[in-house]
Amino acid sequence: MNPIISPSLLSADFLHLGQAIELINESAADWLHIDIMDGVFVPNLSFGFPILEAIAPICKKPLDVHLMVVEPLKFLPQLRDLGVEIMNVHYETSPHLHRSLTAIRSAGMKSGVTLNPHTPVELLCDVLEECDLVLLMSVNPGFGGQKFIPQALDKVHRLRRMIDERGLSTIIEVDGGVNQETGRMLVEAGADALVAGSYVFGHTSPKEAVAGLKQLQRL
Repeated sequence: MNPIISPSLLSADFLHLGQAIELINESAADWLHIDIMDGVFVPNLSFGFPILEAIAPICKKPLDVHLMVVEPLKFLPQLRDLGVEIMNVHYETSPHLHRSLTAIRSAGMKSGVTLNPHTPVELLCDVLEECDLVLLMSVNPGFGGQKFIPQALDKVHRLRRMIDERGLSTIIEVDGGVNQETGRMLVEAGADALVAGSYVFGHTSPKEAVAGLKQLQRL
């Protein structure tokens, strides 16, 4: 099985976002990963909703929105109205996670939950059935271009086992330090989807970078 590839727009040239969107449209990418940061939960700011509103009509790929914010659920109506495919909230900012995940599904979006590098996958034991997707951070969230944290591979293995034992179709997505080498290891460990930012947009041929990741296969 080939992985889902979701290039991260955070690593694109912000002066030429239209060109970056067109590149993704023409590539083998499956989704477009959008990081929304508030400067509170993570020490950085990124895209706001005016940018997302400009992107949504021209992007031909489903939008994979990752909310690194302290109150993610208050943005649910805006994301729903923009036709976002996946709304992803952090475990660490969601004291009522079950409620959040069911609200996302009720709004017609796929429900996603993100775990920071220090957060064990076992904490999802009681809500895994409500998760359409789990995003494992393999770097500390907030900045692109960081080095891959190898302990993420063990987390993928453990989460894969949890999902398979329950017969679920929950997607395992990984974000952080993904390139051809780490992508191969993650797919072999059981990841279904890869977020790649610097590797794609820093490549001499971003389309080739996406195509190379897309060709990875689980043994």
